[in-house]
Amino acid sequence: MRADDYLSVLRTGGSSGTADATASAPPVLLAPLSGVTDLHFRRAVRRLGASAVVSEMVAAAEFAKGSEEARLRAEGGGIDPHVVQLAGCAPGPMAEAARLAEAAGAHVIDINMGCPAKTVTGGEAGSALMRDLDGAARILAAVRGAVAIPVTVKMRLGWDHASLNAPELARRAEDIGLDAVTVHGRTRQQFYKGRADWGAIRAVVEAVRIPVVANGDVTDAGTARTCLAESGAAGVMIGRAALGRPWLVGAVAAELGGRPAPVLDAAARARVALDHYDGLLALYGLRMGVRHARKHLAAYAEAAGGLDGPERIALLTGTDPARVRDLLLAAFGIGPAREGRGSGDRPAIGKAA
Repeated sequence: MRADDYLSVLRTGGSSGTADATASAPPVLLAPLSGVTDLHFRRAVRRLGASAVVSEMVAAAEFAKGSEEARLRAEGGGIDPHVVQLAGCAPGPMAEAARLAEAAGAHVIDINMGCPAKTVTGGEAGSALMRDLDGAARILAAVRGAVAIPVTVKMRLGWDHASLNAPELARRAEDIGLDAVTVHGRTRQQFYKGRADWGAIRAVVEAVRIPVVANGDVTDAGTARTCLAESGAAGVMIGRAALGRPWLVGAVAAELGGRPAPVLDAAARARVALDHYDGLLALYGLRMGVRHARKHLAAYAEAAGGLDGPERIALLTGTDPARVRDLLLAAFGIGPAREGRGSGDRPAIGKAA
């Protein structure tokens, strides 16, 4: 699915908030999660049926300077469509980073105007840009003018409840020529507290003609349907609920499309987790890969429900890949987590569908 097909899905799917037919099924996307949606996680989520996946947030200034970590965050690795999310506070670096991402094979550029983290908003990036719509518009225009591929933007409802200006920012984005908007149904000041206000996203949907994707607290097909009905959005984006469950986004997409959700047994899920772990070690090297893997290992163990106490601690702190793989298998109830057993002795568990 190339960029034009991606946008076609957003434009034609689910604007009424229903999913009665596969042809009009709303897209279900993986949200950009900083430090989470690495290349191998995105590969798994896309392969398992997500409509599309978005890279973790890439610092535009660092990417433009040639930072290796920023490059790895923006890596596409054959994912189609390859959507790169950029964050920054100045038009110049954002435009240059967009050009470099396009040259490296990105199909879509997404602009981060929603991250609530203090380290991001303190630099006047992310959702801090919603306090300065003129400055935000300059960034949108710079990126739009820098690339030929589609450009989208992700935002919140506003900085706080006194300034719910997402509809105005979305209108400006549409006038500048952006192709779609994603809205997280909270303000920046809420961070992730309380419940996402899907109904408030409808004001953005009604303000623009371009597709709007709703984000926030979508955890399964039921919440996705409710979110679509309340927001009127063209599709939904799933974030934190997918951590440790890369099969979730595709399962929701299948159900909204009127298809049975694929059933992955414990062995297939364990294979997904193992492939992800091995991919992180290959991408970042052993020292950094172990560090990047910890949050994922914790989430896989929690989703699988198979480890407690010392074994769980050993999984999260382990630096011997063979031992970590055995413990990860044990979390899914496959094989004993014996000390000293190498990966060559792993039970055969097959490939995930």
